[in-house]
Amino acid sequence: MAKKSKGNRVQVILECTEHKTSPVPGMSRYITTKNKKNTTERLELKKYNPYLKKVTVHKEIK
Repeated sequence: MAKKSKGNRVQVILECTEHKTSPVPGMSRYITTKNKKNTTERLELKKYNPYLKKVTVHKEIK
């Protein structure tokens, strides 16, 4: 049975911004949800990047 919609909450993908400039292979991505009605701009969170082994800024991608 399919889940019912939770209103304005949508799934978004967060991608590391620092990893693009480094020569290390792989890409750090996280999936989270946000309320589209309250947070209209793109989400930015500090998350752990296992490839770079440090906490970096992750931005929402489309």
